[in-house]
Amino acid sequence: MKLLKFLLVGIFFGIVLVKSEAVSWYRIFEMFKFQSFHMYGIIGSAVFLGIIAVFLIKKIRLKSIENQPIIILPKDKGMFRYLLGGTIFGFGWALAGACPGPMYILVGTGVMSMLLVIGGAILGTFVYGLVMDKLPH
Repeated sequence: MKLLKFLLVGIFFGIVLVKSEAVSWYRIFEMFKFQSFHMYGIIGSAVFLGIIAVFLIKKIRLKSIENQPIIILPKDKGMFRYLLGGTIFGFGWALAGACPGPMYILVGTGVMSMLLVIGGAILGTFVYGLVMDKLPH
């Protein structure tokens, strides 16, 4: 029963993404071909709201649901790994037609081919876990 609130928020988030066409393969394809502003508007507004939320969390010193202080640790310096990781993420997004969150939403809308993409993501995560110690971090 305690996890019901997370399930309800996830269902609401899924409905919003479907209705805004943020999980539409055609919208994602248009974005990667620079033919439409639709997805850039959604991503840009999410980044803008995230900046405001982080600012407010730090300024007002908001607490979590468990009444614990929210601590946002600074990121490590270094641009190469973020560029490489973002590029790999972008290639995967372009090839699959969805990023990790919407993969599950697309299965819920009946796009069963996303199960292959989810399987590939799980396999990739497993392989990363195996070689993580050998990679430069």
